Amino acid sequence: MREIDVSSLSAWFGSKQVLHDINLGIERSAATAIIGPSGCGKSTLIRCLNRMHEEVRGARVEGKVLFDGEDIYDPRVDPVVIRRRIGMVFQKPNPFPTMSILENTVAGLKLLGRLPKAELQARGEKALRAAGLWDEVKDRLGDPGGRLSGGQQQRLCIARALAVEPDVLLMDEPASALDPSSTLRIEELVTELKDRYTVVIVTHNMQQAARVADWTLFMLYGEVVEFGPTSRIFTTPEDKRTEDYVTGRFG
Repeated sequence: MREIDVSSLSAWFGSKQVLHDINLGIERSAATAIIGPSGCGKSTLIRCLNRMHEEVRGARVEGKVLFDGEDIYDPRVDPVVIRRRIGMVFQKPNPFPTMSILENTVAGLKLLGRLPKAELQARGEKALRAAGLWDEVKDRLGDPGGRLSGGQQQRLCIARALAVEPDVLLMDEPASALDPSSTLRIEELVTELKDRYTVVIVTHNMQQAARVADWTLFMLYGEVVEFGPTSRIFTTPEDKRTEDYVTGRFG
């Protein structure tokens, strides 16, 4: 069952068109990987899925993105609500360095309104558990988030995104700046999260896409080349360009 339907989506930075007529259906409670060479539009695409693209000066979007049947670009739709329900984790961990671990986790919750301290703590713990970080930080929740390792900081950012209870989690190369051990933990986390959330992950790592994704989208020059079950994309792709990319012949 699809959670997001993208139709005839195009995007620009000023006069430069970076996405061309994208059509895509993202399945609910599954992980979808977006692969392709640098500059092909992967990050722009996921930023269009929660209306972050429009935050860039001169950027614009045409087409439709249906989320649970509602066009998120309808003028009556509040982008803040969309960004809460469709969360984002960025390539570089970006915790608030002077805020405590717990404060980092519930920072988004505080923007939604005043909540009792006990509820903030409970939802913070729930999010840290979901991000696989609770056991490592439960005895030092008051320590600054900036003191955590790179991999822990990234999981803290994932916890912060999960604390507001989104339906979809967008991840833009979440492990590209991490060591192999931390990368493995992020991959394990994606596998755990996709049972409860719809996950879309941008990655340059072909092996990572093959390990964690149920569906894979291959992009080139701002266009969709091929989209389908990950097992087929990596074993019997229909397009020669896909085969060349996943086998390392170009890109």
